[in-house]
Amino acid sequence: MTVTIVGSQLGDEGKGALVDLWGGDADVVVRYQGGDNAGHTVVEGGEEYKLSLVPSGAVRDKVGVLGNGCVVNPRTLFDELEALRERGLDPDVRVAKRAHVILPYHRRLDGIEEEAKADSGVKVGTTGRGIGPTYEDKAGRRGVRVGDLLDEDVLRERLEYAVSQKRAIIEDVYGLEAGEECDVDALHEEFAEIGRRLEEEGMVVDCGDFLHRRREAGDSLMFEGAQGTLIDVDHGNYPYVTSSNPTAGAAAVGSGVGPTVVGRGEVVGIVKAYLSRVGEGPLPTELDGDDREEELADFIREKGGEFGTVTGRPRRIGWLDAPMLRHAARTSGFTGVAVNHLDVLADLEELFVADTYELDGEEVETIPATTEEWARCEPVLREFDTWSEVDWSEVAESGYDALPEAAKEYLDYVSDVVDAPVYAVGVGPDREQTVHVENPFDRS
Repeated sequence: MTVTIVGSQLGDEGKGALVDLWGGDADVVVRYQGGDNAGHTVVEGGEEYKLSLVPSGAVRDKVGVLGNGCVVNPRTLFDELEALRERGLDPDVRVAKRAHVILPYHRRLDGIEEEAKADSGVKVGTTGRGIGPTYEDKAGRRGVRVGDLLDEDVLRERLEYAVSQKRAIIEDVYGLEAGEECDVDALHEEFAEIGRRLEEEGMVVDCGDFLHRRREAGDSLMFEGAQGTLIDVDHGNYPYVTSSNPTAGAAAVGSGVGPTVVGRGEVVGIVKAYLSRVGEGPLPTELDGDDREEELADFIREKGGEFGTVTGRPRRIGWLDAPMLRHAARTSGFTGVAVNHLDVLADLEELFVADTYELDGEEVETIPATTEEWARCEPVLREFDTWSEVDWSEVAESGYDALPEAAKEYLDYVSDVVDAPVYAVGVGPDREQTVHVENPFDRS
Protein backbone atom coordinates (compact mmCIF):
# COMPACT_ATOMS: atom_id res chain seq x y z
CA MET A 1 0.00 0.00 0.00
CA THR A 2 1.23 3.50 -0.83
CA VAL A 3 -0.06 6.93 0.14
CA THR A 4 1.31 10.06 -1.54
CA ILE A 5 0.94 13.43 0.17
CA VAL A 6 0.84 16.44 -2.19
CA GLY A 7 0.57 20.15 -1.52
CA SER A 8 -2.34 21.49 -3.56
CA GLN A 9 -1.47 25.18 -3.43
CA LEU A 10 1.71 27.21 -2.97
CA GLY A 11 3.35 25.24 -0.19
CA ASP A 12 2.83 25.78 3.55
CA GLU A 13 -0.41 23.72 3.49
CA GLY A 14 0.53 21.72 6.60
CA LYS A 15 1.65 18.55 4.84
CA GLY A 16 3.97 17.55 7.66
CA ALA A 17 1.07 17.34 10.11
CA LEU A 18 -0.76 14.86 7.89
CA VAL A 19 2.37 12.83 7.23
CA ASP A 20 2.73 12.66 10.98
CA LEU A 21 -0.95 11.79 11.50
CA TRP A 22 -1.14 8.95 8.98
CA GLY A 23 2.52 8.06 9.18
CA GLY A 24 1.77 5.84 12.14
CA ASP A 25 0.35 3.33 9.65
CA ALA A 26 3.31 3.61 7.28
CA ASP A 27 6.50 1.66 7.70
CA VAL A 28 8.64 3.93 5.52
CA VAL A 29 8.24 7.64 4.77
CA VAL A 30 9.94 8.83 1.57
CA ARG A 31 10.81 12.38 0.53
CA TYR A 32 10.84 12.27 -3.28
CA GLN A 33 11.97 15.79 -4.25
CA GLY A 34 13.29 19.10 -2.98
CA GLY A 35 15.93 19.82 -0.41
CA ASP A 36 16.24 21.75 2.82
CA ASN A 37 13.98 24.43 1.39
CA ALA A 38 10.99 22.47 2.69
CA GLY A 39 9.42 23.70 5.91
CA HIS A 40 7.51 20.93 7.66
CA THR A 41 6.28 21.59 11.19
CA VAL A 42 5.12 18.64 13.27
CA VAL A 43 3.53 19.07 16.70
CA GLU A 44 3.22 16.15 19.10
CA GLY A 45 2.15 16.42 22.72
CA GLY A 46 2.75 20.16 22.65
CA GLU A 47 6.30 19.65 21.34
CA GLU A 48 7.03 21.40 18.04
CA TYR A 49 9.51 19.95 15.55
CA LYS A 50 10.59 22.05 12.58
CA LEU A 51 12.08 19.95 9.80
CA SER A 52 13.47 21.15 6.49
CA LEU A 53 15.11 17.98 5.19
CA VAL A 54 14.52 14.96 7.42
CA PRO A 55 11.22 13.24 6.45
CA SER A 56 8.39 14.11 8.85
CA GLY A 57 7.90 10.46 9.78
CA ALA A 58 11.07 10.64 11.88
CA VAL A 59 8.98 12.03 14.74
CA ARG A 60 6.94 8.80 14.66
CA ASP A 61 10.01 6.50 14.68
CA LYS A 62 9.50 5.52 11.05
CA VAL A 63 12.24 4.77 8.57
CA GLY A 64 12.78 7.94 6.57
CA VAL A 65 14.24 7.95 3.08
CA LEU A 66 15.58 10.89 1.06
CA GLY A 67 14.98 9.65 -2.47
CA ASN A 68 17.01 10.12 -5.62
CA GLY A 69 14.80 13.07 -6.59
CA CYS A 70 16.02 15.03 -3.57
CA VAL A 71 19.02 17.33 -3.32
CA VAL A 72 20.76 16.85 0.00
CA ASN A 73 22.76 19.28 2.10
CA PRO A 74 24.67 16.93 4.43
CA ARG A 75 25.35 19.72 6.90
CA THR A 76 21.61 20.31 7.32
CA LEU A 77 20.92 16.59 7.46
CA PHE A 78 23.30 15.93 10.33
CA ASP A 79 22.26 19.11 12.17
CA GLU A 80 18.61 18.03 12.09
CA LEU A 81 19.42 14.47 13.11
CA GLU A 82 21.49 15.68 16.06
CA ALA A 83 18.73 18.10 17.13
CA LEU A 84 16.16 15.27 17.10
CA ARG A 85 18.49 13.01 19.10
CA GLU A 86 19.03 15.73 21.67
CA ARG A 87 15.25 15.77 22.15
CA GLY A 88 15.13 12.06 22.87
CA LEU A 89 14.27 10.74 19.40
CA ASP A 90 16.18 8.08 17.48
CA PRO A 91 15.64 8.91 13.79
CA ASP A 92 16.41 6.23 11.20
CA VAL A 93 17.11 8.08 7.93
CA ARG A 94 18.49 6.62 4.71
CA VAL A 95 19.80 8.61 1.75
CA ALA A 96 19.64 7.53 -1.90
CA LYS A 97 23.01 7.02 -3.57
CA ARG A 98 21.54 8.72 -6.66
CA ALA A 99 20.48 11.86 -4.78
CA HIS A 100 22.53 14.94 -5.61
CA VAL A 101 24.57 16.81 -3.02
CA ILE A 102 24.22 20.52 -2.28
CA LEU A 103 27.72 21.95 -2.00
CA PRO A 104 28.85 25.34 -0.65
CA TYR A 105 29.31 26.76 -4.15
CA HIS A 106 25.63 26.04 -4.91
CA ARG A 107 24.55 28.21 -1.99
CA ARG A 108 26.94 31.02 -3.02
CA LEU A 109 25.65 30.97 -6.59
CA ASP A 110 22.03 30.89 -5.42
CA GLY A 111 22.49 34.20 -3.62
CA ILE A 112 24.43 35.78 -6.48
CA GLU A 113 21.92 34.76 -9.12
CA GLU A 114 18.90 35.84 -7.08
CA GLU A 115 20.46 39.25 -6.58
CA ALA A 116 21.12 39.51 -10.31
CA LYS A 117 17.53 38.53 -11.08
CA ALA A 118 16.27 41.17 -8.65
CA ASP A 119 18.30 43.81 -10.47
CA SER A 120 16.67 42.76 -13.75
CA GLY A 121 13.15 42.69 -12.29
CA VAL A 122 12.61 38.91 -12.34
CA LYS A 123 13.32 38.04 -8.70
CA VAL A 124 11.91 34.61 -7.87
CA GLY A 125 12.22 34.66 -4.08
CA THR A 126 14.32 31.57 -3.40
CA THR A 127 15.32 30.41 0.08
CA GLY A 128 18.99 30.79 -0.86
CA ARG A 129 19.71 27.18 0.10
CA GLY A 130 21.40 26.27 -3.20
CA ILE A 131 18.51 24.11 -4.38
CA GLY A 132 18.20 25.52 -7.90
CA PRO A 133 21.92 25.51 -8.75
CA THR A 134 22.15 21.88 -7.57
CA TYR A 135 19.31 20.81 -9.84
CA GLU A 136 20.98 22.78 -12.65
CA ASP A 137 24.13 20.73 -12.17
CA LYS A 138 22.07 17.56 -12.09
CA ALA A 139 20.50 18.38 -15.44
CA GLY A 140 23.87 19.54 -16.78
CA ARG A 141 25.50 16.24 -15.81
CA ARG A 142 28.13 17.88 -13.66
CA GLY A 143 26.61 17.17 -10.26
CA VAL A 144 28.04 15.32 -7.29
CA ARG A 145 25.83 12.48 -6.08
CA VAL A 146 25.71 10.92 -2.61
CA GLY A 147 27.30 7.76 -4.01
CA ASP A 148 30.27 9.84 -5.19
CA LEU A 149 31.06 10.78 -1.59
CA LEU A 150 31.90 7.14 -0.89
CA ASP A 151 34.82 7.05 -3.35
CA GLU A 152 37.48 9.69 -2.69
CA ASP A 153 39.00 9.48 -6.18
CA VAL A 154 35.64 9.88 -7.90
CA LEU A 155 34.73 12.72 -5.56
CA ARG A 156 37.92 14.65 -6.37
CA GLU A 157 37.35 14.15 -10.09
CA ARG A 158 33.79 15.47 -9.83
CA LEU A 159 34.81 18.43 -7.71
CA GLU A 160 37.70 19.48 -9.94
CA TYR A 161 35.42 19.57 -12.96
CA ALA A 162 32.57 21.40 -11.25
CA VAL A 163 34.61 23.88 -9.23
CA SER A 164 36.52 25.19 -12.24
CA GLN A 165 33.23 26.07 -13.85
CA LYS A 166 31.80 27.67 -10.68
CA ARG A 167 34.93 29.75 -10.19
CA ALA A 168 34.68 31.02 -13.77
CA ILE A 169 31.02 31.96 -13.30
CA ILE A 170 31.65 33.80 -10.04
CA GLU A 171 34.75 35.64 -11.22
CA ASP A 172 34.35 36.07 -14.98
CA VAL A 173 30.57 36.39 -15.32
CA TYR A 174 29.68 38.23 -12.11
CA GLY A 175 33.02 39.90 -11.44
CA LEU A 176 33.15 38.70 -7.83
CA GLU A 177 35.85 36.95 -5.85
CA ALA A 178 35.54 33.21 -5.37
CA GLY A 179 36.08 32.15 -1.77
CA GLU A 180 36.42 28.95 0.24
CA GLU A 181 33.38 27.53 -1.53
CA CYS A 182 35.71 26.95 -4.49
CA ASP A 183 38.58 25.39 -2.56
CA VAL A 184 38.77 21.87 -4.01
CA ASP A 185 41.04 20.50 -1.30
CA ALA A 186 38.86 21.79 1.53
CA LEU A 187 35.69 20.55 -0.15
CA HIS A 188 37.21 17.15 -0.81
CA GLU A 189 38.33 16.76 2.80
CA GLU A 190 34.94 17.75 4.24
CA PHE A 191 32.73 15.77 1.91
CA ALA A 192 34.89 12.65 1.86
CA GLU A 193 34.53 12.63 5.63
CA ILE A 194 30.76 13.05 5.22
CA GLY A 195 30.79 10.06 2.89
CA ARG A 196 32.61 7.98 5.49
CA ARG A 197 30.09 9.00 8.15
CA LEU A 198 27.11 8.17 5.94
CA GLU A 199 28.60 4.77 5.18
CA GLU A 200 29.57 4.00 8.78
CA GLU A 201 26.08 4.84 9.99
CA GLY A 202 24.49 2.64 7.32
CA MET A 203 22.54 5.54 5.83
CA VAL A 204 23.26 5.12 2.12
CA VAL A 205 20.92 2.95 0.01
CA ASP A 206 20.03 2.16 -3.56
CA CYS A 207 16.63 3.78 -3.11
CA GLY A 208 14.53 1.91 -5.68
CA ASP A 209 15.89 -1.47 -4.63
CA PHE A 210 15.58 -0.65 -0.92
CA LEU A 211 11.93 0.37 -1.29
CA HIS A 212 11.17 -2.63 -3.53
CA ARG A 213 12.49 -4.99 -0.87
CA ARG A 214 10.51 -3.23 1.85
CA ARG A 215 7.33 -3.57 -0.22
CA GLU A 216 8.08 -7.22 -0.93
CA ALA A 217 8.32 -7.73 2.83
CA GLY A 218 4.82 -6.25 3.21
CA ASP A 219 5.70 -2.72 4.30
CA SER A 220 3.49 0.27 3.54
CA LEU A 221 5.08 3.36 2.01
CA MET A 222 4.19 7.01 2.39
CA PHE A 223 5.58 9.50 -0.13
CA GLU A 224 6.02 13.02 1.21
CA GLY A 225 6.07 15.91 -1.24
CA ALA A 226 7.65 19.24 -0.38
CA GLN A 227 6.34 22.65 -1.49
CA GLY A 228 3.10 22.74 -3.53
CA THR A 229 1.57 22.24 -6.96
CA LEU A 230 1.72 25.88 -7.99
CA ILE A 231 5.47 26.02 -7.52
CA ASP A 232 6.09 22.80 -9.46
CA VAL A 233 8.72 23.52 -12.13
CA ASP A 234 6.45 22.08 -14.85
CA HIS A 235 2.93 22.67 -13.54
CA GLY A 236 3.39 25.84 -11.48
CA ASN A 237 3.47 29.53 -12.32
CA TYR A 238 6.89 29.58 -13.97
CA PRO A 239 9.38 31.20 -13.30
CA TYR A 240 8.16 31.67 -9.71
CA VAL A 241 8.66 28.00 -8.99
CA THR A 242 10.93 25.56 -7.22
CA SER A 243 13.37 23.44 -9.23
CA SER A 244 11.63 20.08 -8.86
CA ASN A 245 8.19 18.44 -9.15
CA PRO A 246 6.10 18.37 -5.96
CA THR A 247 3.19 16.81 -7.88
CA ALA A 248 2.32 13.14 -7.42
CA GLY A 249 3.97 11.86 -10.60
CA ALA A 250 7.37 12.69 -9.15
CA ALA A 251 6.84 10.19 -6.33
CA ALA A 252 7.70 7.44 -8.81
CA VAL A 253 10.55 9.28 -10.55
CA GLY A 254 12.08 10.56 -7.32
CA SER A 255 12.05 7.23 -5.49
CA GLY A 256 12.52 4.46 -8.03
CA VAL A 257 9.14 2.94 -7.20
CA GLY A 258 7.22 2.34 -10.42
CA PRO A 259 4.30 4.54 -11.48
CA THR A 260 1.97 1.56 -11.54
CA VAL A 261 2.69 1.05 -7.85
CA VAL A 262 2.18 4.69 -6.89
CA GLY A 263 -0.85 4.91 -9.16
CA ARG A 264 -2.61 2.06 -7.39
CA GLY A 265 -2.26 3.83 -4.06
CA GLU A 266 -3.91 6.88 -2.53
CA VAL A 267 -2.98 10.44 -3.50
CA VAL A 268 -4.08 12.94 -0.87
CA GLY A 269 -4.06 16.65 -1.64
CA ILE A 270 -3.41 18.88 1.35
CA VAL A 271 -5.43 22.10 1.25
CA LYS A 272 -5.00 25.14 3.44
CA ALA A 273 -8.44 26.66 4.13
CA TYR A 274 -7.14 29.98 2.77
CA LEU A 275 -4.06 30.90 0.73
CA SER A 276 -0.59 31.91 1.81
CA ARG A 277 2.58 32.47 -0.12
CA VAL A 278 6.21 33.28 0.60
CA GLY A 279 8.00 34.92 -2.28
CA GLU A 280 7.17 36.51 -5.58
CA GLY A 281 4.55 35.75 -8.23
CA PRO A 282 0.83 36.28 -8.85
CA LEU A 283 -1.78 35.70 -6.18
CA PRO A 284 -5.19 36.70 -7.63
CA THR A 285 -7.06 36.42 -4.31
CA GLU A 286 -4.44 38.30 -2.26
CA LEU A 287 -5.80 40.50 0.50
CA ASP A 288 -3.69 43.57 -0.19
CA GLY A 289 -6.15 46.21 -1.29
CA ASP A 290 -7.85 48.67 1.07
CA ASP A 291 -7.41 48.94 4.84
CA ARG A 292 -10.18 46.40 5.44
CA GLU A 293 -8.37 43.75 3.38
CA GLU A 294 -5.07 44.53 5.09
CA GLU A 295 -6.74 44.05 8.48
CA LEU A 296 -8.18 40.71 7.38
CA ALA A 297 -4.77 39.59 6.12
CA ASP A 298 -3.11 40.62 9.39
CA PHE A 299 -5.76 38.77 11.41
CA ILE A 300 -5.30 35.55 9.43
CA ARG A 301 -1.50 35.88 9.33
CA GLU A 302 -1.15 36.34 13.09
CA LYS A 303 -3.74 33.72 14.03
CA GLY A 304 -2.36 31.18 11.57
CA GLY A 305 1.30 31.88 12.36
CA GLU A 306 1.92 32.62 8.69
CA PHE A 307 5.65 33.15 8.72
CA GLY A 308 7.98 30.94 6.67
CA THR A 309 9.36 27.90 8.55
CA VAL A 310 12.62 28.13 6.63
CA THR A 311 12.88 31.87 5.92
CA GLY A 312 10.82 33.46 8.72
CA ARG A 313 9.35 35.84 6.15
CA PRO A 314 5.73 37.01 6.59
CA ARG A 315 3.54 35.13 4.13
CA ARG A 316 1.18 36.86 1.75
CA ILE A 317 -2.46 36.02 2.48
CA GLY A 318 -5.42 35.42 0.15
CA TRP A 319 -8.83 33.77 -0.05
CA LEU A 320 -9.09 30.12 -1.06
CA ASP A 321 -8.69 29.73 -4.83
CA ALA A 322 -10.90 27.06 -6.46
CA PRO A 323 -9.30 27.29 -9.95
CA MET A 324 -5.98 26.50 -8.27
CA LEU A 325 -7.49 23.45 -6.53
CA ARG A 326 -9.02 22.16 -9.77
CA HIS A 327 -5.61 22.40 -11.43
CA ALA A 328 -3.92 20.59 -8.54
CA ALA A 329 -6.51 17.81 -8.41
CA ARG A 330 -6.24 17.21 -12.14
CA THR A 331 -2.43 17.25 -12.16
CA SER A 332 -1.96 14.78 -9.31
CA GLY A 333 -5.20 12.76 -9.45
CA PHE A 334 -6.39 13.26 -5.88
CA THR A 335 -8.27 10.38 -4.29
CA GLY A 336 -8.93 12.48 -1.20
CA VAL A 337 -8.08 15.77 0.49
CA ALA A 338 -7.23 17.03 3.95
CA VAL A 339 -8.17 20.62 4.80
CA ASN A 340 -5.95 22.38 7.34
CA HIS A 341 -6.21 25.61 9.33
CA LEU A 342 -10.00 25.65 9.29
CA ASP A 343 -9.92 27.07 12.82
CA VAL A 344 -8.04 30.15 11.62
CA LEU A 345 -11.11 31.31 9.68
CA ALA A 346 -13.34 31.38 12.78
CA ASP A 347 -14.67 34.79 13.84
CA LEU A 348 -14.11 36.44 10.46
CA GLU A 349 -16.61 39.14 9.61
CA GLU A 350 -16.71 37.94 5.99
CA LEU A 351 -15.51 34.92 4.07
CA PHE A 352 -15.01 34.53 0.33
CA VAL A 353 -13.62 32.00 -2.14
CA ALA A 354 -12.51 32.57 -5.72
CA ASP A 355 -14.97 30.23 -7.46
CA THR A 356 -13.70 31.06 -10.98
CA TYR A 357 -11.63 33.73 -12.72
CA GLU A 358 -12.45 36.35 -15.29
CA LEU A 359 -9.71 36.53 -17.93
CA ASP A 360 -9.97 38.96 -20.82
CA GLY A 361 -13.76 39.04 -20.51
CA GLU A 362 -14.21 35.26 -20.28
CA GLU A 363 -14.90 33.05 -17.27
CA VAL A 364 -12.31 30.32 -16.66
CA GLU A 365 -12.42 27.51 -14.09
CA THR A 366 -8.73 26.64 -13.83
CA ILE A 367 -5.45 28.52 -13.82
CA PRO A 368 -4.03 29.53 -17.23
CA ALA A 369 -0.80 27.96 -18.47
CA THR A 370 1.28 31.16 -18.40
CA THR A 371 2.08 33.33 -15.43
CA GLU A 372 1.33 36.46 -17.43
CA GLU A 373 -2.22 35.25 -18.08
CA TRP A 374 -2.64 34.21 -14.46
CA ALA A 375 -1.56 37.68 -13.32
CA ARG A 376 -4.37 39.17 -15.42
CA CYS A 377 -7.02 36.97 -13.83
CA GLU A 378 -9.64 38.63 -11.67
CA PRO A 379 -11.23 36.37 -9.05
CA VAL A 380 -14.98 35.80 -9.27
CA LEU A 381 -15.78 35.61 -5.57
CA ARG A 382 -18.39 33.48 -3.85
CA GLU A 383 -19.41 34.42 -0.33
CA PHE A 384 -19.80 31.86 2.45
CA ASP A 385 -21.42 32.08 5.87
CA THR A 386 -18.91 32.58 8.65
CA TRP A 387 -18.66 30.63 11.88
CA SER A 388 -17.71 31.51 15.44
CA GLU A 389 -14.79 30.33 17.52
CA VAL A 390 -15.41 27.03 19.31
CA ASP A 391 -13.43 24.61 21.44
CA TRP A 392 -11.52 23.01 18.58
CA SER A 393 -9.94 20.30 20.72
CA GLU A 394 -13.42 19.20 21.75
CA VAL A 395 -14.51 19.24 18.10
CA ALA A 396 -11.54 17.09 17.12
CA GLU A 397 -12.39 14.60 19.85
CA SER A 398 -16.10 14.51 18.96
CA GLY A 399 -15.65 14.18 15.19
CA TYR A 400 -16.83 15.69 11.93
CA ASP A 401 -20.45 16.21 13.00
CA ALA A 402 -19.30 18.55 15.77
CA LEU A 403 -17.94 21.08 13.27
CA PRO A 404 -19.99 24.27 12.86
CA GLU A 405 -22.58 23.89 10.08
CA ALA A 406 -21.11 26.79 8.09
CA ALA A 407 -17.67 25.16 8.28
CA LYS A 408 -19.09 21.87 6.97
CA GLU A 409 -20.68 23.72 4.03
CA TYR A 410 -17.26 25.20 3.28
CA LEU A 411 -15.68 21.74 3.36
CA ASP A 412 -18.40 20.31 1.14
CA TYR A 413 -17.58 22.99 -1.40
CA VAL A 414 -13.86 22.06 -1.36
CA SER A 415 -14.76 18.39 -1.83
CA ASP A 416 -16.97 19.23 -4.80
CA VAL A 417 -14.27 21.39 -6.41
CA VAL A 418 -11.62 18.64 -6.33
CA ASP A 419 -14.13 15.78 -6.84
CA ALA A 420 -12.68 13.86 -3.91
CA PRO A 421 -13.78 13.22 -0.31
CA VAL A 422 -12.40 14.99 2.74
CA TYR A 423 -10.25 12.58 4.75
CA ALA A 424 -9.26 14.92 7.60
CA VAL A 425 -9.71 18.47 8.86
CA GLY A 426 -6.98 20.29 10.76
CA VAL A 427 -8.34 22.54 13.51
CA GLY A 428 -5.10 23.15 15.39
CA PRO A 429 -1.37 22.42 15.19
CA ASP A 430 -1.26 19.29 17.37
CA ARG A 431 -1.91 15.78 16.08
CA GLU A 432 -4.85 15.52 18.49
CA GLN A 433 -6.38 18.64 16.93
CA THR A 434 -7.31 16.90 13.71
CA VAL A 435 -10.81 15.77 12.84
CA HIS A 436 -10.48 12.22 11.52
CA VAL A 437 -12.85 11.22 8.73
CA GLU A 438 -11.01 8.44 6.92
CA ASN A 439 -7.51 6.98 6.98
CA PRO A 440 -6.16 6.55 3.42
CA PHE A 441 -4.27 3.44 4.56
CA ASP A 442 -7.63 1.81 5.26
CA ARG A 443 -8.67 2.13 1.60
CA SER A 444 -6.31 -0.49 0.21
